[in-house]
Amino acid sequence: MAASYLYPSTDQYSCPVCLEVLKEPTTIPCGHSYCIKCINDYWNMSDKEGTYKCPQCRRSFKDRPELNRSTVLTELIGKLKEMRVDRGPSESYAGLSDVSCDVCRGRKRRAKKTCLTCVASYCETHLRPHLESDALRSHKLEEPSGNLEEKLCTKHQKVLEIFCRTDDICVCLLCVATEHKSHDTVTPDEERPRRQNQLEERKKKIKKKIEEKEKKVKEIMETKERIQNTAAKEVQEHEQIFKSVIQSIEKLRSQVAEVIRDHERTELRKAEELMKQLEKEIKDLKMSNAELAKLSQTSDHIHFLKKLPSVSAPLGDEGIPNFSINGDLLPKTLRTSLSDLKQRLLEIRGLELVKTSEAGGLCILK
Repeated sequence: MAASYLYPSTDQYSCPVCLEVLKEPTTIPCGHSYCIKCINDYWNMSDKEGTYKCPQCRRSFKDRPELNRSTVLTELIGKLKEMRVDRGPSESYAGLSDVSCDVCRGRKRRAKKTCLTCVASYCETHLRPHLESDALRSHKLEEPSGNLEEKLCTKHQKVLEIFCRTDDICVCLLCVATEHKSHDTVTPDEERPRRQNQLEERKKKIKKKIEEKEKKVKEIMETKERIQNTAAKEVQEHEQIFKSVIQSIEKLRSQVAEVIRDHERTELRKAEELMKQLEKEIKDLKMSNAELAKLSQTSDHIHFLKKLPSVSAPLGDEGIPNFSINGDLLPKTLRTSLSDLKQRLLEIRGLELVKTSEAGGLCILK
């Protein structure tokens, strides 16, 4: 441990992108250094934007800077590696998803193993005592684990090394010696296959349920498609029906109007003819009346007597002709049919239509 403080550290020469010691280092115009490959890959993703930024200070460069290997940094890092060769193989720093070393100070390295006896995780360097010391070699090591608290007995703060089948829980050795003394206990390694079989059985059941539900979903989707197709067909058919009904009613309306106009023209023609006849008779009577008035004023008795027979012709017995307007311009059968049609349409409009609401209930449309 003490030897690590006698030499300069390579930590300050790590690439901000890959977090490893710089490989083929290059320095961009803002002064920050990266691996040539790392900064090239980073900028390749920015080609579409047309601007190139420093991942650290975010300074933008309109033109992509030319990258050259920094010989000064290359030589410096090489010398530092030579000076620190006694520290053993290089180790990676811990990322967000990695288990970090509990002993490293400052920037922590990735853990190589977790010691259940020490309840701690160690990087390759700090793991050496466990591999080289006889006192530590008996400790229980396993792959790096970040949930160490899960592996400790909450009562005795000892490692959980035994599984109690009686109580269905993991326990420590002190628990086995006390309250679980007479219980059916086994090691986790012995219990795992049995539990693994249970897990596999449950997975099969879940898989079966998934398949059943997926099958049901497929059936529902097919039903939905049939409903949509049926509804579209029904709507189209009824659109045609209503269109045909509307066209028929429009045609009937036009025909009825024409029948009424025909009756109107016939009745008006009769009225015109009768008016002309009466006006002619009135004119003739007025002329006869004028002649009589003129004759009554003559003092010539001979002329009066001779002329009187000619202006005293019979007036005729036809009198004033009767004229009545036929108010019913439609044939009775047609009017009855139209009345029946109107009544039927009113009945249809008054029908209660049942509509399914979005909430799943039914509502009545009137």
